[in-house]
Amino acid sequence: MLNKLRVLEDKYKELSEKVANPDIISDQPTWQKLMKETSELEPIVMKYREYRMADEIISESKQILEEESDEDLRELAKMELSEAEKSIAIIEQDLKVLLVPKDPNDEKNVIVEIRGGAGGDEAALFAGDLFRMYCRYAERNGWKTALLGSNETGVGGYKEVSFMIKGKGAYSRLKYESGVHRVQRIPTTESGGRVHTSTATVAVLPEVEDVEIDVNPDDIRVDVFRSSGNGGQSVNTTDSAVRLTHIPTGEVVSCQDEKSQLKNKEKAMKILKARLYDKALADQQKDIAAERKSQVGTGDRSERIRTYNFPQGRVSDHRINLTLYKLDSFIDGDLDEMIDALITVDQTEKMSSVEQ
Repeated sequence: MLNKLRVLEDKYKELSEKVANPDIISDQPTWQKLMKETSELEPIVMKYREYRMADEIISESKQILEEESDEDLRELAKMELSEAEKSIAIIEQDLKVLLVPKDPNDEKNVIVEIRGGAGGDEAALFAGDLFRMYCRYAERNGWKTALLGSNETGVGGYKEVSFMIKGKGAYSRLKYESGVHRVQRIPTTESGGRVHTSTATVAVLPEVEDVEIDVNPDDIRVDVFRSSGNGGQSVNTTDSAVRLTHIPTGEVVSCQDEKSQLKNKEKAMKILKARLYDKALADQQKDIAAERKSQVGTGDRSERIRTYNFPQGRVSDHRINLTLYKLDSFIDGDLDEMIDALITVDQTEKMSSVEQ
């Protein structure tokens, strides 16, 4: 760990010299990029310098205890040694946290896609419940939501719904929600009072900037069609709905919520780019996952991550074996206790991999 810290301090010194160079300051894009790198390294370097100061006090105090016979000096050295040893233990822990690799997507907005899974109408209703749950969570955090696309059922649920959540750190909080969510409850259509089990899948994708992923327009087939509502009822009389097909991957995105074909195309393109970026990230992480299987990670959409049991009023996350008996408030968007626990487990696991 100390070797890594020395390398980072050298890099910080080099960057500090560059950002003070008038030639680089005049090149604003380069200067801003270097300033961002410098600010990211600064907390680590400052904490490392604290570590070095504490380490020097420990060395000097031990030397005094070995060489001095004056009792007053020895007593002072013992006090300083004790304080420095306590301090350095805390600093070491802080450094481990600071050295945990940062997810470059953490500060981004997110695109959330929810699809009803096994369970027919009840799965679609549950998908709607999850949609409202995340919207309420966004409200609690002062974030904004925008519907991107939806396919409603006649019973008030969703076969699928896509929406964006805009807010600083949205991805850092919601990335653990990707996966299969299971609900156990008595459906409103059940006359015998039997508890049914249904599922919905959630995908949380970071919003992508154009510079982050290159999508060739020639690789996209654009189809337009007439929007329709429940039961085939026409929403409008123009071909405003848009379907984008990414030919190399076969990825298909449809959007029909807006009356404008252009707006539907823009929304569909946002979703398509986010999906392609997510796929590229997954491919990059395969080698890492083979070496170290993450207990939490960002979730696999084929993995059952959570169960919502209404008869018992509990919600259980299977990745960290945590059960909360507060289902009503949880489904109303009170997710912080669960998300904080997921973040803690994930950070603890990553900290254990930091070189000592």
